Amino acid sequence: MKPKEFLNYTYIFPVLAVIYYFTGLMGTGVIFDVIAGILLTGSVLSAVHHAEVVAHKVGEPYGTIILALCITIIEVALIVSLMVAGGEQALTLARDTVFAAVMIILNGIIGICILVGGVKYFEQFFARTSATTYLVSIVSILVITLVLPNFTSSVNGPYYNNAQLIFVSIACLVIYGVFLMVQTVRHRSYFVPADGNAEEHFIPNRTQAIVSFLFLVVCLVIVVLMAKGLSKTIEDMVQSMGAPKSLVGVIIAAVVLLPEGVAAIRAARNNQIQSSLNLALGSALASIGLSIPAISAVSIMYDIPLVLGLDKKDIILLTLSVFIVMLSLSRGKTNVLYGTVLLVNLAAYIFTVIVP
Repeated sequence: MKPKEFLNYTYIFPVLAVIYYFTGLMGTGVIFDVIAGILLTGSVLSAVHHAEVVAHKVGEPYGTIILALCITIIEVALIVSLMVAGGEQALTLARDTVFAAVMIILNGIIGICILVGGVKYFEQFFARTSATTYLVSIVSILVITLVLPNFTSSVNGPYYNNAQLIFVSIACLVIYGVFLMVQTVRHRSYFVPADGNAEEHFIPNRTQAIVSFLFLVVCLVIVVLMAKGLSKTIEDMVQSMGAPKSLVGVIIAAVVLLPEGVAAIRAARNNQIQSSLNLALGSALASIGLSIPAISAVSIMYDIPLVLGLDKKDIILLTLSVFIVMLSLSRGKTNVLYGTVLLVNLAAYIFTVIVP
């Protein structure tokens, strides 16, 4: 690692963010929160760079798995910290954030990737088997975690009791575990970009990969800490707008998914739609497949009521999103219409959050 490389913004922003966080200036004024937001954004973009360096070192599909797991760690840490802090918002925060993450990924990230790739290349091609493998796992977990709680009778309302939470958590981990085995061992070829769509990448040496991994960890930790520090500001902003509290979950999910989204869109622009889908769908699967077990464990340990079931409006929007994504990815090639429709779905979701 050359000394001048440490002058790159991907090294400067995380260091500045760590220093700024421990000064205690966050939350003391609008200007200080704006500065924190800038450093948070810089740290997120830095995380993208360092995750990509590690990904290029380990190769596909391991690189996309690493980034998806990192994003999930951020999401889980943030949700758990806010849950333990308590308050009325904690009751539905986990559900709202996980649901928002899934909607942003399925409609927003995939939609932008398809649209950007379609505008530049007209059509982009990927392995249908990979998309099917992702979606089979995602749909199963979505239904048993966010829909089924509305129809169980052991507890009144959109809740699971402790026994049900344990079962659902095990089910999520089994599905995700088997999926990882399929992705990395049994059918790894499904998820590797075709040679014709792959770009030549600079392969970092061992030292560069280790340094990037360490900085990636620093970026993820400081993003969680700063996002938590800004959560009160976000809640106050949402309250001042007169918007529903569920908008907080959307904003948190959007911040958490920035690294994933930037990396996926960048891959689509480079005609690597397979990598884009690996990033997006892998993040969606990890987001719900690993977040729910972690959140359930915290709920049981701290005896925190956990609302998981979606209301009718959100179930309809979720069904629409999954259906359109399945149709869009069923042929193994994309065009601008698919991306446009998905982005309209995202706009409908966000609009109905603000104007329910």
